[in-house]
Amino acid sequence: MKRFAGVLLACALATPSFAGSVGEPLIEPEVIAEDTAASSGAGLLVPIFMLLFLAVAASAGGGGGNTVPPAVPPAS
Repeated sequence: MKRFAGVLLACALATPSFAGSVGEPLIEPEVIAEDTAASSGAGLLVPIFMLLFLAVAASAGGGGGNTVPPAVPPAS
């Protein structure tokens, strides 16, 4: 039992040594890559395509008019 208590005491006293040192941690600087491949007119493509889509949709009609064909009177 004394041996077990001795091992337990040694383990309890040894655990703080694994916590690390008191020195400053080494932090690597963050590398930021700049994207230089973008063209200056890239932001205009989406609005131009949206206007083109709206113009085609408006010219196609689709007024939502009467979709039921007129009734044909019976022949007498």
